Amino acid sequence: MEQELDLDGMIRQRIRGLRLARGWTLDTLAARSHLSPSNLSRIETGRRRIAIDQLVPIAKALDTTLDQLVESHDDADVVIRPQACDSPGLTSWLLSRERSLHGVTVAKMRITPDRPTGAEHLKVHPGREWFTVLSGTARLELGERTILIQEGNAAEFSTMTPHSIGAHDGPVEILTIFDGEGERTHLHGNDSV
Repeated sequence: MEQELDLDGMIRQRIRGLRLARGWTLDTLAARSHLSPSNLSRIETGRRRIAIDQLVPIAKALDTTLDQLVESHDDADVVIRPQACDSPGLTSWLLSRERSLHGVTVAKMRITPDRPTGAEHLKVHPGREWFTVLSGTARLELGERTILIQEGNAAEFSTMTPHSIGAHDGPVEILTIFDGEGERTHLHGNDSV
């Protein structure tokens, strides 16, 4: 019963929050949802029970879906509990949900100096890649160039240039963002970053 009251309160907050975010008065939302301002006021304040036949027009007026209006606020939809994935010289943790919004994947990687390097480990794929160094120094092999990226700095580059990220003088931890091609190449290919 308490969980039902929590969900009920959350729905009321969402309705009020969405209305206020649009700069609408109760009268404006009432006109758009074909409900009376007094009914909407009682719904928002908890003095009236929420009925499904009222939520559908409210959701439509607020340009959202009924599912989004009533979705659970369980922390499972917020908290990501990454699992480590190991390969020689590389441990990676996926920090975004699969098929995330905008087609990007966020991952944390720990690279050690014993990671295989050399021309045969350079990758090429469509898109762009970005990473920032959390600790240590990263060695970016980018075509014929070797670029050292220190802790606190970031790199962004076209992935059509043969590339690989390694560790320089000790382990390095990076936070990286891949597009769809980068994810398939680097996280599912079990090869070099």
